Amino acid sequence: MTQRVELATLRDRLAVDGMVTEYAVAVDDGDWEAYRSLFTPDGRADYRSAGGIEGDAGSVATWLAESMQLFSMRQHLIVNRRVRFGILEQDIGDTAGVQADYVDPMRFAENGAGSAAPDFVCGGRYAFGLLRTDDGWRLREVVVQEKWRRLPDRTAPAVAT
Repeated sequence: MTQRVELATLRDRLAVDGMVTEYAVAVDDGDWEAYRSLFTPDGRADYRSAGGIEGDAGSVATWLAESMQLFSMRQHLIVNRRVRFGILEQDIGDTAGVQADYVDPMRFAENGAGSAAPDFVCGGRYAFGLLRTDDGWRLREVVVQEKWRRLPDRTAPAVAT
């Protein structure tokens, strides 16, 4: 590879990684307009494994806006990001796929802002499909594969002395 190709690949990797971060921030902040803007016009999301819906980004954003009202705090931690570039119309690098694990601690709104600890934690894996557009990288598909969830025990275990 030439330095120019390596630099372009590095820039694409950073841009794709940035889109995953923007996704997490939009969901955590409840910024549904920003969420919608991350997707291509035909972009879709699938939250069925987490008890949600599958559909176009606009419909899913509407569903998320309603269902996330249950939680006063959300904090996606998206880690172990694997980025793979694909080929579209014979141009290397026009598509990308990201596989990333997540942990998402949340606090129920009914428990108020006084509680510091999350009431609900879930984890799993995301599959992001991205497309290079004239406006930069955009999400074409987001698939959530929830693997576990739990309600943390609210009492600390006794410490043996």
